[in-house]
Parts: sequence; C-alpha cells; structure tokens
Amino acid sequence: MSRPEDTLPPDLYYNDPVSRQYTTSSRIQKIQAQMTHRALQILNLPPSQSSHILDVGSGSGLSGAILTQRGHTWVGMDISASMLAIALQRGTGALPRKRRKLAQDMEMDVEDGIDDKQSNDEDAGDEEVEDEGEEDEIGDDAPCEGDLLLADIGQALPFRPGTFDAAISISAVQWLCQAESSDENDAPTRRLKRFFEALYVCLKRGGKAVMQFYPRNQKERDMVGTAARRAGFGAGFLVDAEGTKAEKVYLVCSVGGEDVTATIEAMEDVEIEGGAVGAGRGREQKGKFGKGEYKKGSKEWIMRKKERMERKGMVVKKNSKYTGRKRKVAF
Repeated sequence: MSRPEDTLPPDLYYNDPVSRQYTTSSRIQKIQAQMTHRALQILNLPPSQSSHILDVGSGSGLSGAILTQRGHTWVGMDISASMLAIALQRGTGALPRKRRKLAQDMEMDVEDGIDDKQSNDEDAGDEEVEDEGEEDEIGDDAPCEGDLLLADIGQALPFRPGTFDAAISISAVQWLCQAESSDENDAPTRRLKRFFEALYVCLKRGGKAVMQFYPRNQKERDMVGTAARRAGFGAGFLVDAEGTKAEKVYLVCSVGGEDVTATIEAMEDVEIEGGAVGAGRGREQKGKFGKGEYKKGSKEWIMRKKERMERKGMVVKKNSKYTGRKRKVAF
C-alpha cells in the first residue's frame, strides 16, 4: 500500500472527504488515543498542574481532545484547512451526527488506507498502552477546546521564545521528509532544520517534546534525529513493537541541560542516538581531517572532547566565543 506522502502534499491530500473519513474512523480514533497516551506518558508532565502544550500536526483535534480531558491548555497547528475546520466544528459540538453515521456505515476506514497511520497500524488496534490511571476515550464528537493555527511546520513556528511547557506530534513529522517543490529551500533537510530550530526556541528551558512518526527507512529516521540534535536538543528514539507491522517510533527531545536518558530511563526498548544526550547547540559534523577525526587542538576537537567529558559526569567550562581561539604571542 502506497504512503500518502508519495501522492500529494498534506494540504491537498487531506481534503474535506478524507478529513471526515479520518475523523470518524473508530479504528483511527483508538490508535490515535493509544499514541497520544504514550506520548503523554513519556513526557511525564507534573500531574498537579496544567501544562501549556503545542500539538504539532493537530489535524481534527483527536489528540487535542485527550489534552483537554487531562486538563492541559494547548495550541494545535496543521497545514490542512479541512482538518482544522472539523476541529472547530468539534470544539463547538457542531459536527453533524448524520455525517458521522454515514461515514461509519460506509466503513470508510477500511478502504485505501486513509493515512499512513492506518497503513502502518493495521495490527495496532489490539495493542494496549500502559498508562497510569484510566485512558480517556476519544471520538469524533469529543470536546476539542484548544486554539488552532493554520500553518506549515516546515516554514518554522510563529511563537515567542519559551511559550510552551511541552510539545507532542502524532504522525506528522514524516511529511517534512518530502520535498514540496524543486526549490532548494523546500528540501527535506532545510524543512526539518527550520522546524526543529523553531521548536527549540518556543519550548521553555527544561521542556520536552515527543514526536511519533513513521520513517520510511533508517536513513529518514537518522535525518530527523540529526536535525533535532543540530537544533540543540538532547534527542533519542523510543521504539514500541520494534520489527512488527505495528512498530511505533517516538523521537524524544529535551531542551536545556537535561540528559534525554533521564526522561525515558524507566522505559523499555529505548535507543539513544550516539552523541545525542548532550544539550546545547553543538553542531554534529563529519571530521575534516580523516574519518570522523578533527585536527587536534582545533575548536571542533575541543568541543567533542568536552562533550565526552560531560557524558562521563565531569565538570567542564562553559562554551563561549573564545573556546578554541588561539592566544596571541606573549610579549
């Protein structure tokens, strides 16, 4: 079954009929709920207070309904006007029940794989996601009370620094791995760069982001992880049901000085990307002097050495514009 990303851009693919089909599919609702609960479990937000959360690729608000039921305030952004229109209708309780009944009777959710979320998750309906407390049920008529924004996440995020406590994304990041046009500014690497750099800025110090996505292959997965680390995140991957048709990949990102391993140390099946645990805005680059090596004494060599020392728990001086700068000859 072909992937939706291979057919049309997301704003065209998710037209009115497809958006309605997607939202009214009971199987999609169940899978979306499981992945949203898993993302919140990984975030491990303080239970005693409401958090301000960014829902990246919020669609028709299926994930947002759970955030509302959990007492969080949230902002959702999506490139599909049709999806956001349904989210607005759900927020006001105006989504016609007759339309939902018609879609369910036609069993639209089993035809043509409405989304990659369906095609990758045919076996996911039988899975259970462990979470503390009861799992909130969501449906196409569940309350959706977040603020919504029509925007392309590949063109950065229009929010002030430190706006959000956390961010989640369910099956949206893989769309950034497709070029929208032949323009070099629309290349996947540049779209990912703009997205992660803007996400880093709009999260508070110590904030976290959990993004579930479906990488096409290992190369695409590495491209996403590299973009997150180069933006300054401490980043690692958590994989559920690895090697099965229902495999779920979660990119876990941390802002500031926290090691991402501390965020998910209690989780199983955790994979930490090499060089990903440190925070800050160090650039991970291939060596210029041989295979993976830097010239001894260069700034790049010093930065890598300091990163290794930090991972070992050693105290190192903070980086500055003077790091690695050559000293003048003494008089």
